[in-house]
Amino acid sequence: MEQYTVTGMSCAACSARVEKAVLKVPGVSSCSVSLLTNSMGVEGTASPGEIIHAVEEAGYGASFKGDSANPGSGKAGAALTQEEDALIDRETPVLKKRLFASLGFLAVLMYVSMGHMMWGWPLPSFMADNHVAMGLLQLLLSGIIMVINQKFFISGWKGLVHKAPNMDTLVALGSGASFVYSTYALFAMTDAQMRGDMAGVMGYMHEFYFESAAMILTLITVGKMLEAHSKGKTTDALKSLMKLAPKTAVIDKDGEEKTVPIEQVQKGDIFVVRPGENIPVDGRVIEGSSAVNEAALTGESIPVDKEPGDLVSAATVNQSGFIRCEATRVGEDTTLSQIIRMVSDAAATKAPIAKVADKVSGVFVPAVIAVSLVTIFIWLLVGQTVGFALARGISVLVISCPCALGLATPVAIMVGNGVGAKNGILFKTAQSLEEAGKADIVVLDKTGTITEGEPKVTDMIPAEGVSEKELLSMACSLEQKSEHPLAKAIVKKAEEQQISWSEAENFQALPGNGLSAIYQEKEAWAGNTLFISRKIKIPESMKQKADQLAEEGKTPLWFAQKDRLLGMIAVADVIKEDSEQAVKELQNMGIHVIMLTGDNEKTAKAIGKQAGVDEVIAGVLPDGKESVIRSLTKKGNVAMVGDGINDAPALTRADIGIAIGAGTDVAIDAADVVLMKSRLLDVPAAIRLSRAALKNIHENLFWAFFYNVIGIPLAAGVWFPLFGWKLNPMYGAAAMSLSSFCVVSNALRLNIFHLRDASKDKIRKRKEKKEKKEMKKTLKIEGMMCGHCEARVKKVLEALEGVAEAQVSHEAGTAIVTLEAEVADDVLKKTVEDQDYKVLDIQ
Repeated sequence: MEQYTVTGMSCAACSARVEKAVLKVPGVSSCSVSLLTNSMGVEGTASPGEIIHAVEEAGYGASFKGDSANPGSGKAGAALTQEEDALIDRETPVLKKRLFASLGFLAVLMYVSMGHMMWGWPLPSFMADNHVAMGLLQLLLSGIIMVINQKFFISGWKGLVHKAPNMDTLVALGSGASFVYSTYALFAMTDAQMRGDMAGVMGYMHEFYFESAAMILTLITVGKMLEAHSKGKTTDALKSLMKLAPKTAVIDKDGEEKTVPIEQVQKGDIFVVRPGENIPVDGRVIEGSSAVNEAALTGESIPVDKEPGDLVSAATVNQSGFIRCEATRVGEDTTLSQIIRMVSDAAATKAPIAKVADKVSGVFVPAVIAVSLVTIFIWLLVGQTVGFALARGISVLVISCPCALGLATPVAIMVGNGVGAKNGILFKTAQSLEEAGKADIVVLDKTGTITEGEPKVTDMIPAEGVSEKELLSMACSLEQKSEHPLAKAIVKKAEEQQISWSEAENFQALPGNGLSAIYQEKEAWAGNTLFISRKIKIPESMKQKADQLAEEGKTPLWFAQKDRLLGMIAVADVIKEDSEQAVKELQNMGIHVIMLTGDNEKTAKAIGKQAGVDEVIAGVLPDGKESVIRSLTKKGNVAMVGDGINDAPALTRADIGIAIGAGTDVAIDAADVVLMKSRLLDVPAAIRLSRAALKNIHENLFWAFFYNVIGIPLAAGVWFPLFGWKLNPMYGAAAMSLSSFCVVSNALRLNIFHLRDASKDKIRKRKEKKEKKEMKKTLKIEGMMCGHCEARVKKVLEALEGVAEAQVSHEAGTAIVTLEAEVADDVLKKTVEDQDYKVLDIQ
C-alpha cells in the first residue's frame, strides 16, 4: 500500500469525493482516505503522478509520503521522520490564532449589536443616535471576521465549483447569506432614514444578522480547534512509538567506538549498548549478556535475559550489562518500524461499518442545501417574513454536521489500534479490528499456542533403591547424544539441577523404540514401555503409573541397565501457565473454544482437559487444518490462533487469523492480528479490545445520526407551529461545533479501556451465519498424468472466484468442483485448458 498526504479536506464529504476520484484512475484497485490523519492509502499499478493529478482535479492537494527507505540501505531514520512529520498537529496552532483574532472583533460586535440593543449598554453619542453608523460598524466587524476565516469560503467555493459541496460549503452559505441579507437590510434602512421613516428604520434594524454571520464562523472555528486537538490525541500511541526510535548508535569499527546518526547504520555493522541505553536497531548479541526491557514493543514489563546468539530489537532498553551486537535489520526492516507502519496502514484502511457513513456523507451536503432551500420557500409560502424564513434556512445549513459522521469510525479505529500496539497486539487493518470481536468460535493450535512448544520433564519415578539424582544422571548420559526433542528435555533438566554425568559409549539410536549404549561398562537402554519390557521385567505398579501418566498426555521413558531397572522419567509438552485462564475468559465471552492438533486422540484429550477447551479435534496434519477451518466457518465466525508458520493456510481460511508469539517477526502475511508475545491471554484481550472499539463506533454513529435527525427538523422550524420552538442560527453553529468534538472525545475513552480486565465480559448474541449454497460440478479431463498435474489443475480452479474446493484425480481423470457461487462452464473449461489439458465434459 502506497500512502499519500491529502490537504484541503474538511469533512466526510471531502474524503468521499477524493476516494471516488482516485478509484476512477486506471490501475487503482483500492483506495481508502482517512479524514482523521489526512492520509490516503492506495493499492494498484497507477503511478503517483496520476493519483496526485486525480486528487487535484477533485479540488484538493496531495503529495506522496516519500520513497521508503530500502531495507538495509542505512536510512533507518528516514521512514520514521516522514511518519512522525505526518502526525505533527499543525492545524491546532493555526486555528488558535484565527479563533483569538475572531473573538477580539466578535466581542466588540456583540457589544454593539446585542449589548446596546437588548440591554442598553452605552455607546458613544455619535453612534447611539445614528442607526446607519451602528449598522456600518457591524458590517465592518463581521466583514473582518469573515476575512480572518476566509478558509471556509475558499474551500466551500472550491467544493461548489467541483460539484462536491462539503461542510465548508454549508458554513460559507449560512454565514454568507446572513451577511448579504444584513447588508441589504442596512441599505434599505439607510433609504428609510433618508425618507424619515423611523418605523421602517427600527424594523430593518431587527433584520440585521451581522452578529450571526460572525458568530457562526467563530463557533465553527472553536469546534474545529477542539476537534483538531482531540484528533491529535488519537494518534498519541503512534507518536509515543515513534519517539522510542533512537536517533544515534555507537558503532564499533576497527576497535574504535564512534557515535553516528541512526540513518548511517548498515546491516552487518557492530554496535555496542551500555546499561541504561536504548538499542538502536535490530541485532544479534555477539558478546556480553544483559537483561533487556522490551515493554515498548510487547507491553511486557519483566526484562528478558539476553545471551550471545539472542536477538534484540530497536527501542528496547538495555538494563544491566554491556553488550556488543551485530545489526541484522535496519531502516524499515526493524520491528519498531514495522509496528509503526502496520498501525499507520491500519489507520489508512476502512472498516466495513464505515461504508454506511461514507454513503450517507456522499449525498449529505447536497441534501442539506436542498432542505435549506425548501425550508425558506415553505416559510415564505405560508406568509412569514424574509428574515424569519432566511433564519430558518441558515439554521438548517449550520446545524448539519457531516464531520461527525465521517469521524465516527476512524477515530475509534485509530485509538483502538494505538491501545493494541502499546500492549503488543497489532491489528493489520481496520476490518480486522472490527471482525475480531465477532468471533463465535476460536480454534487454538496446540503446540506453541496452548502448550509451551518444547517438552519438559514433568515426573521422575526411580525404581526401588535408586535415587532421583542417580536416575537423572544415567538418563542424561544416555540421552545427551540423541537429537530427539524428548532427549533434549532430559539433558536440560540435568543442567538445571547441576547434575554431573559420565560419557556413555557405543551409542546407538533405535528408531521407534529407544536407544542403547555402554554406561559404566555395562549395557544400558532407554526407550518406551514395550522396548524396555523386552530387556527387563517392569513391576506392575510402575506400569500402572506409566499408564496413568500417558492418560495425562505425558510420554513415559524407561531407563535400565543390565539386570537392573533404574526408573522412569515422564516428559510432556506442558501447557502454558495462562492457557487455562485464557480458555475460561474466552468461554465467558460466549465463545466456543476448540483445540486443533496432529497428536493422537489420547494425548490431545489429556491436554484439552487440562486447558478446559470445549472440543478437541485430533490427528489433523498441517495440510488438513485448512479444511477443518473451512467446515467450521459454516457454523459461525471463526478465529484461528496459531504460530503463523505451519498454520498459514488455516489462518488465511479463517474469518480472522491470529498469529501468536510473533516476537520480532511482526510481518506475518497470513495473519489479520499479530500478537507479539506467546501469551494466550492476549487472545481474549484482542477480542475484548475489538468489542470495545466496535461498541464505541456504534455509539459515535448513533450520536452522529441522532444529532442530525433531531437537529435539522428543529432548525427548519418544524416544531414552531406546535410549540413555538425556533433555533437561532448562532445556537445551530454551536451545536455543529460540539457534535464532532463529542464524537472524538468519546473515541478517546478507549485510551482508558482495560483490555485485560475480564470482569465486565459479556456473552455476545450469536448471529446465525447464512449457509452458503454449495453446488458441485464434475469435469472430465484428459491429459493428467501424475500428482503434479493434479496439483496444477487444483490450484488454478481454486483460484477462481466462487470456487470453494476442487478435488482432482489424475487416475479417474476428473475434477469435482465445489462452488459457493455460480461459475460458468466455459470459465471452468478455459481455466483448465489454459494449462494444456483437455476438458471432455462438465456435469
